[in-house]
Amino acid sequence: MPIRAIAYTSNASPGLSLASVQDLVRKAAAFNMQAGVTGVLLFDGERFFQYIEGPEDGLSVAFARVIHSEAHTGITELGRARTGGRHFPYWSMRVLSTDERDISKLVASAWDSFALRPVRDEQTLPTGVEELSQIVLPHVVGGLSISVPSQP
Repeated sequence: MPIRAIAYTSNASPGLSLASVQDLVRKAAAFNMQAGVTGVLLFDGERFFQYIEGPEDGLSVAFARVIHSEAHTGITELGRARTGGRHFPYWSMRVLSTDERDISKLVASAWDSFALRPVRDEQTLPTGVEELSQIVLPHVVGGLSISVPSQP
């Protein structure tokens, strides 16, 4: 079954608490596990960046839940494509604390391809997935870590 992915950014709704973000992630992880969807959510206290992947049917339902969530506004889809495989296969959903520079870097990245390239020279700009992988890697300890932002 082909795996597809969606990357998007959005703004946290005013007054969104850390407890609300944690609850949202717990519910998303439970739903995604049933739908066969995996991914990662970055949060800088004001903006979200999310990358989700899975089979078309599960991904469509998960993204519909995203669209209808009151936890955020101003959803901007950065890319949607078929992938060569899962980039976050063990995470039904993880939230990682980051800063606005990381999210800005991801928003400005190329999301026309969701592939990791085996070879890249110094003149080739990284894809969005490559940028995301570089941002997520320091937060991962044995593939099981979760980091939640502190209250702004």
